Amino acid sequence: MKAVILAGGKGTRLAPYTNILPKPLMPIGDMPIMELLLWQMKCAGVDDIVLTVGHLSELLRTFFKNGEKWGVLISYSHEEDPLGTAGPLSLIAGLDETFLVTNGDVMTTLDLGELLTFHKEQGGAATIAVHKRQVKINLGVVEMDGGNDIAGYIEKPTYDYTVSMGIYVFEPRVLQHIPYNEYLDFPDLVLKLIAAGEKVVAYPFEGYWKDLGYADDYEQATQDFAQMRSQFLPEGL
Repeated sequence: MKAVILAGGKGTRLAPYTNILPKPLMPIGDMPIMELLLWQMKCAGVDDIVLTVGHLSELLRTFFKNGEKWGVLISYSHEEDPLGTAGPLSLIAGLDETFLVTNGDVMTTLDLGELLTFHKEQGGAATIAVHKRQVKINLGVVEMDGGNDIAGYIEKPTYDYTVSMGIYVFEPRVLQHIPYNEYLDFPDLVLKLIAAGEKVVAYPFEGYWKDLGYADDYEQATQDFAQMRSQFLPEGL
């Protein structure tokens, strides 16, 4: 089983830390966040992993090397210019069977093996792991009628959303919809797949998940890892 970890972003929302350290190397406890993903992938039977790199790629190569430490094979795909989240897939050869794609800064207790099994059962071209989030607006929200008349007023509402976790399973035919070496993000790819009549499936997950793109989430994740370490890692680590 092959996986792609997207590790080429600049992580500007975590600056200034990411000015000198790529976001996948940001520490969680005694290891970088991406090391959690490697152990989880190994447990799910993923043994061939491609890192898409750009920003500070030499540091990623120096730390993760060929993956021997984790019992996997790691190779690297370098993007000269930013290609978005989906565009880097066009540069990777050998994605000719079902493959996993994740962001390099995801911290979750999701069982990747169960996700892969679900994808196969559903028979779609793509499966997106999704999570429910609540967003509280700490302001009064004014609803307009299209002009200047106020149609409604809601004080500090809370909205429920279903969001992508940054973890995907794809069939090789998805690559037909990704132009070579051109910028493309996953939302645009998903819309292209749907427009082409492909089946795109959501995998709802209610367990722990954090996107470590923001300082507040990163700080909370470091505390959570200290308390929940055994839920993220194989026994004995």
